Amino acid sequence: MHLRAPSIDKGVSAFLWAFFFFLYLFLGMLAVGIAKGNALIFSALAGLGIFLYIRIFGEETQRR
Repeated sequence: MHLRAPSIDKGVSAFLWAFFFFLYLFLGMLAVGIAKGNALIFSALAGLGIFLYIRIFGEETQRR
């Protein structure tokens, strides 16, 4: 019996990548002294971009 990881939906995977990327950018911008409002907006836009990119191009269909 071969054990394998559970299947994760492409949308969930894209959301998790976008959320952690958002946090990384947001905290990084705060660390270098960017205002909290600007950091939030720029990080949210980047997170949305990475979500859409991974959602659209993130998973290839496997050949059978």
